[in-house]
Amino acid sequence: MSTSLFSKTPTVAVLDNRSLTVRDIAYHRHPGSPDVTSERITRHQYDVRGFLTQSADPRLHDTGLANFSSQTDLTGNVLRSQGVDNGITVALNDTAGRPFLAVSSISTAGVGMEDRSQAVTRTWQYEDTTLPGRPLSITEQVNGGAARITELFVYAGNSVEEKALNLSGQPVSHYDTAGLTQTISIALTGVPFSVTRRLLKDADNPDIVADWQGEDASDWNGLLHDETYTTLSIADANGAVLTTTDAESNLQRVAYDIAGLLSGSWLTLKGGAEQVIVRSLTYSAAGQKLREEHGNGVVTTYTYEAETQRLTGIRTERPAGHASGAKVMQDLRYEYDPVGNVLKISNDAEKTRFWRNQKVVPENVYVYDSLYQLVSATGREMANAGQQDSSSPTATIPLPTDSSAFTKYTRSYTYDEGGNLTQIRHSAPATGNSYTTDITISNRSNRGVLSTLTKNPSDVDTLFTVSGQQKQLQPGQSLVWTVRNELLKVTPVVREGDTGDRESYRYDAGSQRILKVSTQKTSNSIQSQYALYLPGLELRTTKAGATQTAGLQVITIGEAGRAQVRVMHWESGIPEGIGNDQIRYSYDNLTGSSQLELDGDGNVISMEEYYSYGGTAVWTARSAVEADYKTVRYSGKERDATGLYYYGYRYYQPWAGRWLSADPAGTVDGLNLFRMVRNNPIIFVDPDGLSPSLRTQLPGSNLYEPKLRTGEDRNRRGASHLIPSRIENSLVEGTPIKLEDALTEHALSTTPILTDLINPTKVSMNKVTRDILANKSMAGGILAFNAIRFSISENKDIHALRIVDSETSTYQTGEGTVAAAYWAPQGGYVDIPAHPMTGPKVVLTPGFSGCSFVADKLNEETIRVRHVQGGKEDLEYNNLTADEHGQGMIDAMEYRDYGYHHDSQGNLMENITGSAFMIYENDQWNLKYQSLANAPGISSLREESFGFFNKKTRLTGEIRHGEGKNVVKTKTLSLHH
Repeated sequence: MSTSLFSKTPTVAVLDNRSLTVRDIAYHRHPGSPDVTSERITRHQYDVRGFLTQSADPRLHDTGLANFSSQTDLTGNVLRSQGVDNGITVALNDTAGRPFLAVSSISTAGVGMEDRSQAVTRTWQYEDTTLPGRPLSITEQVNGGAARITELFVYAGNSVEEKALNLSGQPVSHYDTAGLTQTISIALTGVPFSVTRRLLKDADNPDIVADWQGEDASDWNGLLHDETYTTLSIADANGAVLTTTDAESNLQRVAYDIAGLLSGSWLTLKGGAEQVIVRSLTYSAAGQKLREEHGNGVVTTYTYEAETQRLTGIRTERPAGHASGAKVMQDLRYEYDPVGNVLKISNDAEKTRFWRNQKVVPENVYVYDSLYQLVSATGREMANAGQQDSSSPTATIPLPTDSSAFTKYTRSYTYDEGGNLTQIRHSAPATGNSYTTDITISNRSNRGVLSTLTKNPSDVDTLFTVSGQQKQLQPGQSLVWTVRNELLKVTPVVREGDTGDRESYRYDAGSQRILKVSTQKTSNSIQSQYALYLPGLELRTTKAGATQTAGLQVITIGEAGRAQVRVMHWESGIPEGIGNDQIRYSYDNLTGSSQLELDGDGNVISMEEYYSYGGTAVWTARSAVEADYKTVRYSGKERDATGLYYYGYRYYQPWAGRWLSADPAGTVDGLNLFRMVRNNPIIFVDPDGLSPSLRTQLPGSNLYEPKLRTGEDRNRRGASHLIPSRIENSLVEGTPIKLEDALTEHALSTTPILTDLINPTKVSMNKVTRDILANKSMAGGILAFNAIRFSISENKDIHALRIVDSETSTYQTGEGTVAAAYWAPQGGYVDIPAHPMTGPKVVLTPGFSGCSFVADKLNEETIRVRHVQGGKEDLEYNNLTADEHGQGMIDAMEYRDYGYHHDSQGNLMENITGSAFMIYENDQWNLKYQSLANAPGISSLREESFGFFNKKTRLTGEIRHGEGKNVVKTKTLSLHH
């Protein structure tokens, strides 16, 4: 691809006299017309206080519309927001800053008028002021109708029994939209030992809505099904989960190395013997996976580009001596352009084939425009492939051996100025499989549908709900949504005067799917399929009428290395041609798509390749019955019978390359709430339907747009608050240690790094140090540091960083422990050399509980490191002048990075606090951070002498700490620039 296409296409920010960005200008060129450059301007307006009030993209601004407008209170909290994609919402907090009232699904009824006929009002109730103020319930009301209590919280008391189970004061019963979740016991570390789920009665009926009216559990439990599903866990003293027993008594066991990284995993099916899932793993010094061996004897190795650490190869093979014979099963090779776009993916394990005067190479080649949108992709597809739609692809059986199975294709993609994919052109000349898919985009929003639904842009908005949910999938296929904007029901087949086919869903309080029910009418009965999603387990049942014909347990291995491992155990109705307790190892590609499935002996079950936006290009299996049981496919997500992919918060239409509903996270990924992964699905991945996992890259560089998330976008939706452990105060002796010893990889992954002692109220400091810490100039500097190790118990330490100056005692200085480091003050910055030849090679900063740690490239010689305070992202970073950002952001650690982690059950937990530092190693700066659960603290430090003839000195810290593991997640960001 010619580099001239990207020449002189910068991203430009225009600032007003308050340094607020009022214009974002991008320059678009297409490879098909490289001499034509179009200027695309996104416009922003602000109120007199500097809060954003309106944004408009290039397409809608030309029609006189704004994508978003908002009104804020005096502190900047958004009270009312209006978006062309997601409608109008109103939100109010109480005096404590907690959610109090929210009204959504408000539409416009003319200039300056609102239509609340479909409005949903949600209210939160809390304990009174004599209690801690915990939430009690959430009530929902539709269009002024009867109020339903959709969520209810019950807390444990202070009885002897509750104390014995560590439950005192904890939320032990959560009644939600799916039923009841109960916490039966908790470890001192906060890890749930026993959790039970019960569903609503008739939960499979989509018309049943939870309403937890009544005075006590006797009223509420009457709405529940009798069956309970209990998940058990065992954790070590640090809080690391070692075993998990699912609701059907299948046990998963894991082990970790000294750095806290996975070293092996095992599975014991109920009544069976333990079997290996992951035999061994090897990591680099930076924590990147280099090699893993699974229980089927298959080995996967990973290679990385030395300069950028980008993944360049994934090789999966049966090694020499394997019982099934040595063979390379998959050998993926990645080639990138200088900014990280993938240009080519080849599979060297597959051979080049020749058919109908064409050379069919097992590779994909990609072309981008100057905005890094994918505009062309070439690859191979099955020779019998037809036009892509919502129907399930048919696998080629058995695995092909001749050259006539594959042919070449080219796909071209067209986008409008708002980033909407408007056309997909497919061409496979050798088989005549050529067609065009057109998407009609509204002239008043970014809502869009296939042209088979309408070709008139003025009609598109009528095919969506007020909040931006699509109401038809294909002509005649209706979509129904809950008041929480979750997909409730799809009717793929409608029969006039008769029962239609249907697929319905039920979700928990975090909007995560817990139940799927599919019904199809056969010649003489109704066949129903049920899928219940539990921690580490899917229970899938098939019924003909009221008679169960099959019962399948799918055990999903939580720690299986890179592969997704699923074990299929039939309780009844095992199909012919597939063995019971089959293990399926699914090996993925760069974006997590399941490409290769192997069995427990390392033999191929199936192979699948995908078009760029998710359709199936190649799909072959050794048997039809095994192909039918592959559900996890593109991007590692489940494909439903509707053809939709379920991502967690949204559903995705691969045949249209767009989401089915507006982004519930708002503008976290730009003004277009329907755009899929920034129109670059080759490098970007959306893990949950909220936003891609990578930042917005600046054209022509390795840098990113200097923008941190603000407001609610800082948070991760659906997280539960971490259950606090019991707090103790202990006097603990401290020992001065070298700064470098507190910053090793092992220390980072096991020991909390605290900055409590970098505080003039707790330790003595001279005036120079106090002035730097006071941050009067906003700029940091170079200070001398060491660390103090406090050993609370045999296996539990704390590392406290401290500044060494003229006020520091000789004992606290410690012999040979002191080293210089840069200091980035909270709310300020420090400038450091991009490649230090002499001087400090460490950057330290205060601990984090809502703040961000970000590095900008000022120029080729200097990096500016900022500690941005939570809630002040615009003031301290986003709205700074272009000169203060220099060439752009290298990378950042934000609250959503360190403030959350997944517990042993896969639940998203909010832990709030973290620690971070930067260190120069291997010719580059790395930003390293740790997420801390129930973070300890240091209340005071005192030094005392003892002994009469042989006087000694002792440091004692008053340490506030809980039981169990504090470091729950670590990560290293390589600051390539």
